[in-house]
Amino acid sequence: QVQLVESGGGLAQAGGSLRLSCAASGRTFSRYTMGWFRQAPGKEREFVAAISWSIGSIYYADSVKGRFTISRDNAKNTMYLRMNSLQLEDTAVYYCAARNSILISTTDSSYDYWGQGTQVTVSS
Repeated sequence: QVQLVESGGGLAQAGGSLRLSCAASGRTFSRYTMGWFRQAPGKEREFVAAISWSIGSIYYADSVKGRFTISRDNAKNTMYLRMNSLQLEDTAVYYCAARNSILISTTDSSYDYWGQGTQVTVSS
């Protein structure tokens, strides 16, 4: 069983930065692939980034590539999403998720555990 708690959301100006954290409980955190998804009002939840348990694989959605950086610290059971050059369209509720697999997936239905979400709002 894995429990996930996001933090670090808030209000940022366009062009600014935020860092999200996802604290995980569970002894096998290092064996899970972790991902970030987001859902904007009136839109479906979409994949943002994912990182494999071995940190050997990282994958980003095209919309955030070059601006966002995903990382994890297995010793702290925490995953991060550094978001730079924020754009208005980055406004959404951001969710962290975990799947019991070493393979990265961009499909939300393939993730087994979810956090409650944290709001990110980008203003002009």
